[in-house]
Amino acid sequence: MTKKQQIAIYTTASLPWMTGTAVNPLFRACYLAKDGERKVTLVIPWLSLKDQGLVYPDNITFKSALEHEAYVRKWLEDRTGFISRFEIKFYPGRIKPLPQFSTDKRSILPVGDITEIISDEEADIAVLEEPEHLTWYHHGNRWKAKFRLVIGIVHTNYLEYVRREKNAAQAFLLKHINSWVISIYCDKVIRLSAATQDLPRSVICNVHGVNPKFLETGKKKKEELEDGKLAFTKGAYYIGKMIWNKGYKELLKLLKDHQKELVGLEVDLYGNGEDSNEVKVAAKKLELPVRVHPGRDHADPLFHDYKVFLNPSTTDVVCTTTAEALAMGKIVVCANHPSNEFFKQFPNCRMYDDGEEFVATTRKALAEQPAPLTDSQRHELSWAASTERFLKAAELDQGTTPKLSRTSSSKKFASLSSSNVKKKLEDASAYIHNTVSGTEFTRTAFGAIPGTLHPDDELCKELGLPSPT
Repeated sequence: MTKKQQIAIYTTASLPWMTGTAVNPLFRACYLAKDGERKVTLVIPWLSLKDQGLVYPDNITFKSALEHEAYVRKWLEDRTGFISRFEIKFYPGRIKPLPQFSTDKRSILPVGDITEIISDEEADIAVLEEPEHLTWYHHGNRWKAKFRLVIGIVHTNYLEYVRREKNAAQAFLLKHINSWVISIYCDKVIRLSAATQDLPRSVICNVHGVNPKFLETGKKKKEELEDGKLAFTKGAYYIGKMIWNKGYKELLKLLKDHQKELVGLEVDLYGNGEDSNEVKVAAKKLELPVRVHPGRDHADPLFHDYKVFLNPSTTDVVCTTTAEALAMGKIVVCANHPSNEFFKQFPNCRMYDDGEEFVATTRKALAEQPAPLTDSQRHELSWAASTERFLKAAELDQGTTPKLSRTSSSKKFASLSSSNVKKKLEDASAYIHNTVSGTEFTRTAFGAIPGTLHPDDELCKELGLPSPT
């Protein structure tokens, strides 16, 4: 009998923090485990009570990992409509501001050796969602030694964020550190789009899908259009975390520069974030009616009747809200950028290269009705399709067993010698990284939080881990 694959998915965030690295790995685990052919474990960060309040919205907190797990499972099952079959485990995490940004942007960093969360008996395939983030300060077991296969999925365009802070030296350093740690710890890397930096052993493939609720909304809108009903009664909107680098700067500049050509356009902006007040001030200065609202869940019925989604953001790797808007049957107006390459296959995705094209594309979109999504187009946006793409890109599907090449003995010897040299260089790099990440002085010098080499007594007690020696 073929041994069942055991897949451990590690990620850098968890619900109720509504960020891509919390939501997408959760759906990935759910759909990989759905057919029962694999044993799947989702490994997510556990935060102490004081840290939970820094990132979880609406004063939501958890006293135990069991309570947190129950919340995550209910949220997921409310959206998929079926009971998930995967296991959830927690690793200790701590909150810190990202040092490469001037504003207070927070992230969760692992504490201690998180490879130990999975037992040696169950260690088969590891999927690292944001592999650079999970390995910057990793100290302990080498991922490739612990697991038979390690696959990284790159979510975040960190270099673009750093460049926008006009810090060229940090961008240069970060680029090479990312490439270095990923080459040490990953066998294969999946980049969601070409908007990310080029990385060793990488392929480009969008392995994300959309929440099934968005596809249900799109199906209802299609039926309304086919019945001759007015399916979309509202105009244009944008939703996203309200920070300038998430598309607000580009959108408000486009609206400001082309106010005369866009007379009659009304835009609603939805989001929460560090730059909310500045965005409101900038919006009020425009002659066009641009209304700024608090953030809402994109699945909220409030958004169902909007016809046009404006998204000029170029910092995303693949924009989740663009996929969601297309799934709901809307027309999307977005920049012609590598991060949007996947969406070119959909007729309702309209791209522009400059301000004049933005104006023409937006006006045309508001004057037309969206093209109803076909069944194949709906499938492409689903998590079922994205799971198929992931298995193929990661070479985990049954049809991608590598074939042995017929080469001469001399070529085989040369290839083997080259592989041995590469392995020795990689082993040396892993040794250096493990040494550098093994002392508090060097860790903090490179931006780690003091006291994250090992979990403290509080985190150990909350997760039932052995107390640190």
